[in-house]
Amino acid sequence: MDERTENSCRGVEQPWPEVTLWRQRVVDLLYWRDVKTSGVVFGASLLLLLSLMACSIVSVSSYVGLALLSVTICFRIYKGILQAIQKSNDGHPFRQYLDQDVALSQDLVHKYSDLVLAKLNKAILELRRLFLVEDLVDSVKFAVLMWILTYVGALFNGLTVLILGLIGAFSFPIIYEKHQAQIDRYLVLVNNQVKDIVGKIQAKVPGMKRKAE
Repeated sequence: MDERTENSCRGVEQPWPEVTLWRQRVVDLLYWRDVKTSGVVFGASLLLLLSLMACSIVSVSSYVGLALLSVTICFRIYKGILQAIQKSNDGHPFRQYLDQDVALSQDLVHKYSDLVLAKLNKAILELRRLFLVEDLVDSVKFAVLMWILTYVGALFNGLTVLILGLIGAFSFPIIYEKHQAQIDRYLVLVNNQVKDIVGKIQAKVPGMKRKAE
């Protein structure tokens, strides 16, 4: 029995190797392990979101498509002229990419479908638990979060939140990595203060004490 099968029998959820690889790539991207790659992804994503604020998604998609086509068509013509002048037989400049198999296999689709379905079912169960007040403390915390989000929605639209989230995703990990000790110390202080406040509220409000597990 291999490790994955043994862990599955024990009820331990193990990610697929492809998912683990993608997670590592995302971590490397957000922590700027390769500055050039992270810079290109961050810049392109930010430019796309800023473009969506000024134009519709249809217009932005069309402009991006036209830009890519302009580059590939011009490069194709340039290489054709160059081959004609040099009388070379290099062939199509994008042949290696045209010959690559880009079709999604059924196994890959099934793997990711199972992962998405598992996450979706978990989210549905969690929402049911919160909305039906299985645990009063968790439901109150969720209500506070929803209340805060009403103010966030009044101040920012969805695209602005996405832009701020993108900037934060590419900024906070590297900042935390460089100042981890100081940030952890402040987080512990804040966490202790929150626990004290929640404990006082639980002691005063009937029904808010967690059931002993």
